[in-house]
Amino acid sequence: MKSNWKSLAIIALLSSFVTLAAYNFLGFNKQDVVFNESAPASTPIGRLAALTAPQSAPGDFAYAAEAATPAVVHIKTTITRTVRQQQIPDIFRDFFGDEFGRGNGGAPQRQRGQASGSGVIISQDGYIVTNNHVVQGADEVEVIMTDKRSFKAKVIGTDPLTDLAVIQVNAKNLPAITLGDSDVLKLGEWVLAVGYPLDLESTVTAGIVSAKSRRIGILDQNIDRNAEKPDSPVEAFIQTDAAINPGNSGGALVNLRGELVGINSAIASATGYYSGYGFAVPVSLVKKVSADLVKYGNVQRGYLGIIPVELNSLRAQELGSKIGRGIYINEVVEGGASAAAGLKKGDVIVKMEGQNVDSDAQMREIIGRRRPGDVIAMTVNRNGDLRDFRVELRNRNGGRDIIKKSDNVSVSSASASLSSLGADFEELTATDAKRLGIDGGVRIKRIRDGKMSDTDIEEGFIIVKANGKVVRTMKDLQGALNSTKEGEGLLLIGMYPNSSRMYYYAVPV
Repeated sequence: MKSNWKSLAIIALLSSFVTLAAYNFLGFNKQDVVFNESAPASTPIGRLAALTAPQSAPGDFAYAAEAATPAVVHIKTTITRTVRQQQIPDIFRDFFGDEFGRGNGGAPQRQRGQASGSGVIISQDGYIVTNNHVVQGADEVEVIMTDKRSFKAKVIGTDPLTDLAVIQVNAKNLPAITLGDSDVLKLGEWVLAVGYPLDLESTVTAGIVSAKSRRIGILDQNIDRNAEKPDSPVEAFIQTDAAINPGNSGGALVNLRGELVGINSAIASATGYYSGYGFAVPVSLVKKVSADLVKYGNVQRGYLGIIPVELNSLRAQELGSKIGRGIYINEVVEGGASAAAGLKKGDVIVKMEGQNVDSDAQMREIIGRRRPGDVIAMTVNRNGDLRDFRVELRNRNGGRDIIKKSDNVSVSSASASLSSLGADFEELTATDAKRLGIDGGVRIKRIRDGKMSDTDIEEGFIIVKANGKVVRTMKDLQGALNSTKEGEGLLLIGMYPNSSRMYYYAVPV
């Protein structure tokens, strides 16, 4: 993983094990989700609430725990994986003939497993927010309330780039949590983590906010690297030392008023268990992403149209910048939002929406809360002078319109579909094909995660057949994938560069 935590050996997502596979959207839904939100601290009601609510001091945890616990649910998922039996050793194939190893010895089998996580009720009519990795690839999702009621849930939408998902149960008058304001959280402020760690009953732990806008690089694995213009993950985690463990994923991080300030998502650990650092998606981002998933089926992302560089003193010296903190604009995309607003290469963004900005993670979080057409107030340092700009965000196509899920395709449908297998592919060159004695094929360049990593397949494998169809090009592989029915596996036949032996792999689709 590409982050400063690499020396810790592992940065573990928090579900009992990371589930894999496809989205389970239910179509274009124009309904709005209705949140319970706390009054902004800047309003008279908000100031009164702050004065009358329990203060952030040790021992004031009971009120927050009592307020938040009923809204945090246990999520259990069932996942079906397709696995391949052990290959027949070469000695038997030599004796019985090559076709022996292509029979039942390599036949795929379906195995069912279970995973466990947490979720937070965000509306009384049954919408629940959790982590993408808690429900991703699940065949069945069960939600268990604190009062022991159990419901089957449907997945409304998922967003791997923020690791958030929304599910829904058929119930009314549920105890929805109140959404707080993650922007006003202070370092050292007390918070509680509520969830279902290690498959235990509802559990509350306490800690402090130890950092904000923290990027750890854990979501980089979710980037669609086959995309022509891949989106970057939005990581601006709240870091806390409240004890969280596998199973806490999707659970609540709350302040001492019992208001949701984050969704617990990850831990930094050498073992996969609590080692002192946990990370939560801030509620400011949770609110926007979940509302988009409910209303549109996908996240509406706004784009500044720049290539940013996070400054420090060394980077500033290399770029010739007069200041050492802020976001240096290394390039302005022609026809993009920033170009239209008058921003230029070499400008340094120092404020957005009145907040001082000095990290890429913080900038992406602020943008991540907005949609195309929204206007961002921005202060820029240009050659030592401060200038104010108003930038109207654009969608990925350069417009201001909402993009439905069905329209949200960044590359050709072939590449987008193949990327869902969790790997990067390339066609064999004529030279390589001739050297291997085959007419062509598609090589697996890199296995990221998801369906491919759920099999024994290894990087470098060359696919020559898929579901009985000859594969020489990416288009051939796409055609085989398109013809695969829901619930069936994609049976790949191929070879490795240093072996003439043919292998079979069943990839769940």
